[in-house]
Amino acid sequence: MEELRPSGPGIAALLPPGLHAIYQECKRLYSDQPNPLQVTAIVKYWLGGPDPLDYISMYRNPGSPAQDVPEHWHYVSFGLSDLYGDNRVHEFTGVEGPSGFGFELTFRLRRETGETAPPTWPAELMQGLARYVFQSENTLCSGDHVSWHSPLDNSESRIQHMLLTEDPQLQPVRTPFGTVAFLQIVGVCTEELQAAQQWNGQGILELLRTVPVAGGSWLITDMRRGETIFESDPHLQERVDKGIATDGSNLSGVSAKCAWVDLSRPPEDEEDSRSIYLETHPRRLSDKDTEQIREVLRRGLEMNTKPILPPISSPKPQQQIGMNHDRAQLVQSVGHFQSKQTERTRKDSLESESSAAIVPHELIRTRQLESVHLKFNQESGTLIPLSLRGRLLHGRHFTYKSITGDTAITFVSTGVEGAFATEEHPYAAHGPWLQILLNEEFVERMLEDLEDLASQEVKLPKEYSWPEKKLKITILPESAFDSPLQ
Repeated sequence: MEELRPSGPGIAALLPPGLHAIYQECKRLYSDQPNPLQVTAIVKYWLGGPDPLDYISMYRNPGSPAQDVPEHWHYVSFGLSDLYGDNRVHEFTGVEGPSGFGFELTFRLRRETGETAPPTWPAELMQGLARYVFQSENTLCSGDHVSWHSPLDNSESRIQHMLLTEDPQLQPVRTPFGTVAFLQIVGVCTEELQAAQQWNGQGILELLRTVPVAGGSWLITDMRRGETIFESDPHLQERVDKGIATDGSNLSGVSAKCAWVDLSRPPEDEEDSRSIYLETHPRRLSDKDTEQIREVLRRGLEMNTKPILPPISSPKPQQQIGMNHDRAQLVQSVGHFQSKQTERTRKDSLESESSAAIVPHELIRTRQLESVHLKFNQESGTLIPLSLRGRLLHGRHFTYKSITGDTAITFVSTGVEGAFATEEHPYAAHGPWLQILLNEEFVERMLEDLEDLASQEVKLPKEYSWPEKKLKITILPESAFDSPLQ
C-alpha cells in the first residue's frame, strides 16, 4: 500500500548517501521543485512490504517548445539502486560497480490540459517492473521491451506495452555505493512492440523520436495517442522491413512457457540422462558468446505467463516483459531479453559454460538425442517464426528459457560456433538445456509450415511434425503449463 506525500524541506541533509545522490541529480534538473510530490511505500520492502521502490518522485517538466517537446510529468524511482549501503536491501559490492541493480526507472507522461497534479498510476506501473527485477534478479537495459498486453493506465488506450531507453535529461550518477543510470519507460502500441521484437528496440526508439505525436525526441508517453507510428507515417514500415531484412532481429532469447521431451528415450529408461555423452575434444567457446548465452539464460526476455508481474489493479490479460508473466511478461527485451550483443559476422557462437546458469557444470554430461518434442504456449509459439527468420537465417541463435524451471531450448544455425549440437547430431542436451541445430533448408521449410502461427484463431493444441527430421512441436493452451507434468 502506498501513500502520496510531499518531501519535507531540508530533508536532503538527512537522506542516506545513495538516496541523496539521486536526489541531487533530480535537484540539478528541478531546482525550482525541491519538495516534489512522492508516492512512498507505507511498509518498506526491507521491512516486509510488497513494494520494492521506497519512493517515486513526481516532477512537472515544462518540456522544450524549441524541440517540440510538450509539458509533461516526470516520475523518478528510488529503490532499484542501493540507497542505504547497509545491506538491508542490496549487497554492497564496491564503489566501482553498479549500485544495487545499477539503475532507477523514470517515466514521462504528457500533461493533460488543466491537470494540476500528476496521476499516480505510473507509480504502480514502476512498482510492477521493480517487483519483476527483484524477483527474477534480472536487470533491464536500454532497448528492452515489455509486453504488457493491457493499457498502461487501465483505460481503453492503445498504449499497452513498453520499451526502455536512457532518460534524455537525468545523467548517470556515482554514489558511495556504486553507479546508477536512469532507464526511462516509453509506452508503445502493439504494432510498435511487434516491430521491436522482429527488428530491435533501439531502432524502433529512433523511429519514435522522429514522430512528435509518438513521443518526440524525449519520448513522452501520451496515453491518448490513437495512431501507431506506422499509421502516422507509412514510410516507417519500409524502414523496419529493410532493417529486418538487412540486420535480422537482435532479440536473442526470451523467457517463456516451454518444455521439451526426449522421444528417443523410453519412459522406463532410468539411466542418468545427464551422463550419456561427453565430447572428447569439446570446441572452445568465445568469452563474448559465453556471456551472451549466459545473459539469455539469466535474464530471459519475453514471453507470456501470468506469474511474474502482478497487475496494477484488477487482473487483466497476460503481459510480458522479456519474460513471461500473466499481466506482465517481460521480453526484455531484457527484453527481456533484448540482447545487447555486438554482432560480428554471420558467424555467432554459444558458450558451453553458460549452462552453469542452469545446473552446476561439473555435474552434467552432454548427450545426443535422436528425436525431440518441443512444447510452447501460444505466445511463445508465435515467436518461433521470428527466431527462425530474424535469427537463424542470419547465422545466429535464439533461446527460450522456461519461466517455471531450469529448462532452456536454443535453436542454432549452422553458422554458430561452439554449439554442442552438430550437423551430424542436431539434437543435443546439456542437463535441462536443449540445443537444436537447423540448417537453412529446413528453416525455410519450417517457416512455410508454421505460417499459420501468426493467426490468433489457431485451435489449440496445434501440432507440427517433421517425421523424417524426428522433430515435433506442439502449441498448447495456457492451462497445459499449469500442470507439473508439462
